[in-house]
Amino acid sequence: MTNQELTRRDMIKWSVAGALWRSMPLVAQEKKIPIGVQLYSVRIDCAKDFDAALKQIAEMGFEGVEFAGYYKYKDDAPGLKKKLDELGLKAAGTHIGAASFQGDSLKQTIEFHRTIGCKFLIVPGEPRFTDPEKSKEYAELMNKTAQALKNEGMFCGHHNHTAEFKKADDKTYWDLFGERTSKDVILQMDIGWVRAAGLDPVDLIRKFPGRIKTTHVKAKPPSGQGKAYIGQDDYDWKRVLSACSGMGGTDWFLIEQEEYPEGKTPMECTKISLDGLKAILKR
Repeated sequence: MTNQELTRRDMIKWSVAGALWRSMPLVAQEKKIPIGVQLYSVRIDCAKDFDAALKQIAEMGFEGVEFAGYYKYKDDAPGLKKKLDELGLKAAGTHIGAASFQGDSLKQTIEFHRTIGCKFLIVPGEPRFTDPEKSKEYAELMNKTAQALKNEGMFCGHHNHTAEFKKADDKTYWDLFGERTSKDVILQMDIGWVRAAGLDPVDLIRKFPGRIKTTHVKAKPPSGQGKAYIGQDDYDWKRVLSACSGMGGTDWFLIEQEEYPEGKTPMECTKISLDGLKAILKR
């Protein structure tokens, strides 16, 4: 069977699923989704003392971390796993380059992330995504990677900024990627960047139900200006987070704090957003 046939089959199946979801409430069954943090939020602290930064994150009350580099542990997966266990943290995911999925690198990628218990391997940016000539090539790479990861219980995926919503003829590159990839390829939605692009996250979830396995929760209004903390605005967070939980199939909410106003440190700002998200989720 060709990749093209697989894509058509998946498109039909997920179109039917999408129609069913649209006829249901935003939340089919309420579930408690754990909260993690994308460590890019506190990258300065991580670069200074990675162990100390992880300890602070754990003490804040985060349940997991999404990596943006491994610092002292880049060649020591067992050591990183031991540290996570000591702190009671889970490996909620990682941001890595697409080159990690190519050639001999894929085997090393699988081994490292199997050891630390990380199953969500997300590409945070890739030039081919919005390249008219190479976007299909990138989708095919992700399909092949998803197939290779499946027996390991792992997933690959792509994280959006605003460029992914540029139009290619009558569709966005995000929609094209979703249609060209199988249901095993994650569409990691960044709520902040979706809003900055002037789009409704719920509309994106409805297009590809069940594929938003991890979600970046970020305060970033369409103007690019405004409150930098989750929950300190008039945005309907509950509606969007409920759609993630129901239609999206989200397994992790991941806070990403990109702004540090009022002279506060990245750690302080990240804690404010964590408290805001917990308040929204009534935890």
